[in-house]
Amino acid sequence: MQTRPTLIIGATGKTGSRVANLLDQKGVNVRRGSRGAAIPFDWDKPETWKPALDGIARAYVTYFPDIAIPGAVEKVEALAAAAKAAGVEHLVMLTGRGEHHARLGEEVIRASGVNYTLIRAAWFAQNFSEGYLRDPVLNGVLPMPGGDVLEPIIDIDDIADVAVAALTEDGHTGQLYEVTGPRLMTFAQMADELGAATGHPVKHIPISFEDFRAGVAEAAGPFIADVFETIARETLDGRNAHVTNGVERALGHKPRDFAEFAAKAARAGAWSNAA
Repeated sequence: MQTRPTLIIGATGKTGSRVANLLDQKGVNVRRGSRGAAIPFDWDKPETWKPALDGIARAYVTYFPDIAIPGAVEKVEALAAAAKAAGVEHLVMLTGRGEHHARLGEEVIRASGVNYTLIRAAWFAQNFSEGYLRDPVLNGVLPMPGGDVLEPIIDIDDIADVAVAALTEDGHTGQLYEVTGPRLMTFAQMADELGAATGHPVKHIPISFEDFRAGVAEAAGPFIADVFETIARETLDGRNAHVTNGVERALGHKPRDFAEFAAKAARAGAWSNAA
C-alpha cells in the first residue's frame, strides 16, 4: 500500500471531492488540496505549492474554473516543475475535450519529466444537478446554446473512477483517456431525461451564447460566466459529436448512461427545493 500521501488539487470541487472520497475508501493516504485545507493549496499563491507537494507520491490536478483562463497553462507548467522538484512520481490531470488551452496544458504535463495520465472529459452531467444549471432544471427549463448539437455528456462518477484507477493501479502511465458517456444526445433529449427523472417536465430552451453567459453570470458571477461562454462557443460546434472508449479502456466497462445519472441524482434529492 502506498504510504506517501496522494495530493488532490481541487479537493472541494466536483471531481476532486469524489476522487478524494474514493481514495479514502481504499485506505489511501490523501492530502486534500484547497485554499481552506490544513496544508493549503491555492493556484493564485505559488508559495503554497511547495508545502502542499512536500512528501507527495502522486497528485490529481484540476484547474478551477478552467485551464482556458489567461495564465492557467503557465501556472500548470510551473506546478509540474514544482512537482518534479518535490519528487512527485505521477501526475493525473483532468482537461476538457475539444478545448485549445486544454491541449496546451496536456503538452505541459507530457513535457514535465514526471509520469502522467491525462483524462480529457466531455461536458459534465452534474452541471445539471450540482452546478450552475441546477436551478433552471428545478424550474423546468434547460437553457443551453448550441442548437441541436450532439454531446456525449459524461457522469462525473466515471471520471472519478478513471482518476482513482490511474492513481492507484499500474498500467495507466503515459495514457490519454478521452472520456465520454455511452451515447450522443441533444440538449432537448437531456431535458426529456431530466424530466423523466424529476417527475416534472423539463424543456430545452435554445438560447444564444450571450444569453447563456448572462445566465451563468447571474448564478456564478461574471468571471465564471466569461470562462463558460468561451468554452461553450469553442466546444458546442459539433467537434465533440462522437463517443469514445476512454472509460472502457481505463476501467474495463462502459460508462454510465445519462438516464442512470439523472435517476440517481433525483433519488438523492438533487432537484428538491431543500437541496
